[in-house]
Amino acid sequence: MIQICRKDKEKVYEAIRSGKIDAAEMSFPNLIDDILLTLKRRGLTDLLSQVLPDKRRDNSHIPFDILLCLAIAAKLKCKTSLTDVPFAVTEAELLAELGWNIWDNERDVNEGLFSESVMRKLLAKYKSEEWVCFYNDYVQKHLMKELDIQPCIHILDCTKVLVNLENENYENSSVVKIDGETMRGYKLGVLRGVLDDSGIAEEVVFGTLKTHDMEQCREMLTNTSCFHENDILINDRGFLSREMTNYLKTVRKVDTYIPARENMIIYQDAVKLAATSGNWQKHPNRKRKEQEIQLVTNLGPLWESDEPEKDVPINACVVHDKKTDNYFVFMTTDTSKTARQIINTYELRPEIEEDFRQMKDFWKLEDFKSTKYNYITYHIIMTLVGYLYFQIYKNLDEGKRYSGKSLPVVVKNYKETRPKSVMIYVGQYFGIFPFLEFLQIYAECTLKVRRLLDPILAKV
Repeated sequence: MIQICRKDKEKVYEAIRSGKIDAAEMSFPNLIDDILLTLKRRGLTDLLSQVLPDKRRDNSHIPFDILLCLAIAAKLKCKTSLTDVPFAVTEAELLAELGWNIWDNERDVNEGLFSESVMRKLLAKYKSEEWVCFYNDYVQKHLMKELDIQPCIHILDCTKVLVNLENENYENSSVVKIDGETMRGYKLGVLRGVLDDSGIAEEVVFGTLKTHDMEQCREMLTNTSCFHENDILINDRGFLSREMTNYLKTVRKVDTYIPARENMIIYQDAVKLAATSGNWQKHPNRKRKEQEIQLVTNLGPLWESDEPEKDVPINACVVHDKKTDNYFVFMTTDTSKTARQIINTYELRPEIEEDFRQMKDFWKLEDFKSTKYNYITYHIIMTLVGYLYFQIYKNLDEGKRYSGKSLPVVVKNYKETRPKSVMIYVGQYFGIFPFLEFLQIYAECTLKVRRLLDPILAKV
């Protein structure tokens, strides 16, 4: 039978002394629980249910925030199956903070907080588009405002999300051939905002692998609320579009940084002008000792749109690799920048590639347990929220000691910062006791009561 419990430490304390307790659980703090507890106390997890409507008819006694938090916790712990969600959080203090006040006296804690079917029924009620909107609305309308985050540098990129080529059952997947390799899957587009020591995925789009990067992200680039006047957008060659570059500069007031292709006239002429001028400078990145850079200006007419009169001015930083004698041309619509400033800005772009690598290699972004499109999107989005929480945590005072580190490294070196605690249920009440306080209570109890509490001590 399920009971709704209320926190009342004094009533539980009295019941312990008289030997009348119903259940007790030991709490062992860990890094993931610390992250969620920190964000909960800052009010960020409470906002989750404000952007996703609760469509449940059954199991509505379970707070919707808790279901979403457990789903995110499972991703933070690199658990990809829905069967993992009921077990994602077992730490008493965090559960109480999240608002978990349910005790099922017919359900062993080893069976999880609720049945796995609860999550399956929940997911069946949502479409793929709703999960994507949930993420974007949560980040832009709530999280960024609550934390007063407004990145002025953004990185845009798409990554392939691959599945089994031979399995045609993956809904809405497409098959493409790239560089002679045939693959099946989807495409995830991410607009990443640069923070002090990390970044956050401010907005995402998810769709078929066949769609070109620019077409996948065109609507997002046009309408995103993440852009503000004088912001910077860093792209790769997949987003080369004179029309979009013009639009971002003139309408959104955003400057673009993007490399030119070797077959473009602007690339060829920029290299010739730089080679002729010969005003080379040292590359500012010490790791690139064999490279030199040079600013080339007034290149706009060399990259024309269908309406040349609307084309905005373009400058470029030309990079020469003396070892291989190769050239690279990095264009920008911000004509006030030096060659050094242009290349320093563009060299932020690999940060998003590292995000993708970590999410695939460690966070199991491509580990799907279902071929249904809404399940796949749910897994992608919840993984992104988990990754987002970790990045946010590292930018807060509580997590600054992990700055610059990936989750695998942090987990490996994690040391408990909170003491163990005990959660005890008595009728319609529960109480949370720090472990030392629990030991003091235990010492005061009769032998009969101690025997009731012995299973807790056995877990230590």
